[in-house]
Amino acid sequence: MRIRWQSIVIMLLLSFMVVAGGCSTDTGKTGDTKTGAADVPKEIRIGYQVSPNGELLAKALGLAEKKFPGTKISWIKFDSGRDVNTAIASGSIDFGLVGTPPGAVGIAQGLPYQVYYLHDIIGESEALVVKKDSGINSLQDLKGKKIATTFGSTSHFSLLSALKQQGINPADITILDMQMPDLIAAWQRNDIVGGYAWQPAQSQLVADGGKVLITSKEVAEKGGITGEFGIVYNDFVQKYPQAVKTYISVLDEAVQYYRSHPQESAQALSKELGLSPEASLKAMNEIIVLDAKQQTDSKYLGTPDHPGDFAKLLKETADFLVVQKTITAAPELSVYQKALRNDLYDNTK
Repeated sequence: MRIRWQSIVIMLLLSFMVVAGGCSTDTGKTGDTKTGAADVPKEIRIGYQVSPNGELLAKALGLAEKKFPGTKISWIKFDSGRDVNTAIASGSIDFGLVGTPPGAVGIAQGLPYQVYYLHDIIGESEALVVKKDSGINSLQDLKGKKIATTFGSTSHFSLLSALKQQGINPADITILDMQMPDLIAAWQRNDIVGGYAWQPAQSQLVADGGKVLITSKEVAEKGGITGEFGIVYNDFVQKYPQAVKTYISVLDEAVQYYRSHPQESAQALSKELGLSPEASLKAMNEIIVLDAKQQTDSKYLGTPDHPGDFAKLLKETADFLVVQKTITAAPELSVYQKALRNDLYDNTK
């Protein structure tokens, strides 16, 4: 009897495995075009920054909500890339936006994220603004003065790059670490005579008696290139690769609208930026936004077989930060190349 019952149990188990196998769906491949129920997260937490790019436009237009109708989309605002790094290190967000310096630092420190999208190349949208009545007309005039920026940010990187290009020792200037809201407040109290700021803070400083001394576009022309890119939490992309590809399509849709409907985009972004539509359009024109097709260009993310030059930019940024003693060591180029999720794009297959 014991043998007979064991045989029956085995037959039942085999029958269950056959039925379960026939009902299962393979959702583990990143190349899948359909999203099964298991591929769709109940919530997507997006850590964004107020920057006049495609992601902010996607938020303003509700594009993610339309692409993920059954998913709660949580938009979480951050004032700097280092705050995004802290959040993703703790698993508090799934997607984030950082600039090249905090991104290079995050990868160097082994934070649990990868690069999935290059949002924009920064040009005139970041600049050193000084008070018109400060008597400052060149970078040399900054010596002995007090200015501010957000340490570890693209603006901080551009400021240090500009000083290096002019042969100026940063120690000759009092450079304070401030988030943009604090920088604006310090400017209004006359605690500082200048600030290296991004939009919309830059426009607010100019409107409040400031003038642009140098822009990140000018710094980049001499080698100090900066940009903003999207990072995704490792656990999220491993579990929901198709959802990441869908979010890439959201960003691409936003960029296409950004390019084809600049006036309407500026109107939508003005509410997010806290600027007039005219000032928002100006801010939009001060960066170079990239669409999904451009991501796999050799200048950017590249392909799995041929990682793009963006990895080299991150490596060079990290090397610069080592010299500036922001970080103690920079990893090899291969570490940055492996951090690029260029395999998420269909044109790389």
